[in-house]
Amino acid sequence: MTTPSQNRPSVLFICTQDTKEEEAHFTRAALEAAGVDVVHLDSSVRRTVGGAEIAPEAVAQAAGMTIEQVRALGHEGKCQGVMIRGAIAAAHAWDAKAPVSGILAVGGSMGSALAGALMQSFPYGLPKLIVSTMASGFTKPYMGVKDIAMMNAVTDISGINTISRDVFRNAANAVAGMAKGYDRDKGPAKPLVLITTLGTTEASVKRIRQSLESDGCEVMVFHSSGAGGPTLDALAQDKDVALVLDLSLTEILDHLFGGLADSGPDRGKAALAKGIPTIIAPGNADFIIGGPLEVSEVQFPGRRYHEHNPQLTAVRTTVEDLKRLADHLAANVREAKGPVRVFTPLVGFSSHDSAQGHLQDLSVPRPFAEYLAQVMPENVPVHAIDSHFNDEAFSDAVIAAAREMLAAKN
Repeated sequence: MTTPSQNRPSVLFICTQDTKEEEAHFTRAALEAAGVDVVHLDSSVRRTVGGAEIAPEAVAQAAGMTIEQVRALGHEGKCQGVMIRGAIAAAHAWDAKAPVSGILAVGGSMGSALAGALMQSFPYGLPKLIVSTMASGFTKPYMGVKDIAMMNAVTDISGINTISRDVFRNAANAVAGMAKGYDRDKGPAKPLVLITTLGTTEASVKRIRQSLESDGCEVMVFHSSGAGGPTLDALAQDKDVALVLDLSLTEILDHLFGGLADSGPDRGKAALAKGIPTIIAPGNADFIIGGPLEVSEVQFPGRRYHEHNPQLTAVRTTVEDLKRLADHLAANVREAKGPVRVFTPLVGFSSHDSAQGHLQDLSVPRPFAEYLAQVMPENVPVHAIDSHFNDEAFSDAVIAAAREMLAAKN
């Protein structure tokens, strides 16, 4: 344990010394050599080695237990659950009194799971890196929708060798460098607007983005292909957001019908629950995202299909499909704590649903608009615009409403 310096940034370092003592000492030394102070959080269960600023006893205590009680659980999964809760609480308690400028973790599957959960609880922008044996496989559980980087450990985390030495040192230097350049987020200097889109609605969304940027807003756009929407939702919870424009509903449709971009039942709820002013429009409601054509034909028989590429097929939706979408949206909007407006086009939902596209069906938008107006709460206006989603008339209507909602918020 070293004495912190007021002139150096500090890095939260996560590594269990009961199984990785040698690696922890090496990586800590590399961090200190790179010019940062180290706050070592040790969530070891088997034994306490000592030297960590946040010792196993403190981690367990932050979860409401003693380390002896954790060990007595006799089940690695239950022990892990307690230590994850304690690690998150202890890390935030330390950060509240002595803010950290980065987080580095070294671990296998258990250490990566704890580190990932802890890092996901910290804000966007704070440097976060996990050196992990799991980094060469399925990483979503560790990263979630946060800005977490993972570095492949290459060898097992078992001693210092010519490969692991460079991996740990490179990771330490990377986090130290990022920590030195880190400037803690003070909140947006401009009104922050979050938008969803896909390439098939980009023509309209680009006009909307550029107009709001010219008004002085900061605009973040997210690709609604499975991860973009949940990321927007997480940012809505995490940051001071002035307005959400949920203009691409692919992930919600795919949740309802089993498409590839399914992002779960809570997609689109975060901004509504927080009371953030929200505009909803059914961009890309003309298709479900299926897999390869031959797979989509089996999963969604009797439909119209457009092979976007060998891996993805756009599967045409029907009026009945979109009535189910309308019911889902209306249920979400009923829980809204802030103002909501809904816009829907009457001449097509995306570039696929156009004269130049491959899935146009002019019989769908009007019945959908009528049903949407019926099921939405009375206090939520549904504006049916006699244009295509990508026409200027539609984007102009959304821009005007966005400006009104932003002005009302200020």
